[in-house]
Amino acid sequence: MAEEPLADRFRNSLKKLAPGFAGSGDLMGVAVSGGPDSMALLALAQHVHNGRICAATVDHGLRPESADEATMVTQYCAAHRIPHAILTPSQPITGNIQSAARTARYRLLQEWAAAHHCTWIATAHHGDDQLETMLMRLARGAGIDGLSGVRAVNGNIIRPLLEVRKADLIAYCEAHGIPYTHDPSNADHDFDRVRMRTALDGLDMLDVRAANNSARALAQAGAALDWMVAREAALNVSRQHDAVTLRNTDYPAEILRRLLLHCVQLLAPELQSRGDTVTRTIAALQAGEKTMIGDILCEGGAVWKFRPAPPRGGK
Repeated sequence: MAEEPLADRFRNSLKKLAPGFAGSGDLMGVAVSGGPDSMALLALAQHVHNGRICAATVDHGLRPESADEATMVTQYCAAHRIPHAILTPSQPITGNIQSAARTARYRLLQEWAAAHHCTWIATAHHGDDQLETMLMRLARGAGIDGLSGVRAVNGNIIRPLLEVRKADLIAYCEAHGIPYTHDPSNADHDFDRVRMRTALDGLDMLDVRAANNSARALAQAGAALDWMVAREAALNVSRQHDAVTLRNTDYPAEILRRLLLHCVQLLAPELQSRGDTVTRTIAALQAGEKTMIGDILCEGGAVWKFRPAPPRGGK
């Protein structure tokens, strides 16, 4: 049997990721950078749900070409009667550029979607992105959550192209005369993702759909662990003012790791701890020692206790 056309695959993916959207009057926001991935996403969304989409392009102002790219998307949308907005950060992007730009992009998209009553925001992450993400995280020693890759659904963010190869999206643009731009940073080997992409070129033994099946299975395993941790935390974690106690620590390693993070994040929700830091913390607590994770003082023993560390020089 011939493979179903890309538009049909896209329609079926939307049915799974955004159930009920097809029969509703809701709007879908489409994040469009101007590259072939997002332009194909925009054209597919218009083909499947014409009149019920609007588009937004985030221009971080990091490259001189970005304004022209956003203008190209504006012109395409105007020609196809798709509402379109160009979103710009209120402050310059600084620090870790990729991370800060990603944070700013999703914040701007969420604000825009809320203002335009978009129930969903579709992004153009595709199968090659998924493979690259999973392998990059594997190389960094990621656990279950990291190896689950790019989530197909994350809140109101949906990614309906995760089982599509980038080459297919480029071919779709070429076949339908859809304009697109080339981001020169995609060839910059200073970025880990570009180096991974280069390493994967020509390695056709990796199957996108199989990788997504693995990512989905890992995500389900992570969700099951979270469910178990929530149940155990209700039984064995207590909080009084600025102190949290874990009364039972007799758990398998992964459950204990998640319970530790649960306790710490009750006191410092913004704290993000690396795997090796958590491993060292657990070892210290199991030895009955005191240690720090972020600004949280942790005390081991039969019962684990957590509280904010006193200010330096304080008692």
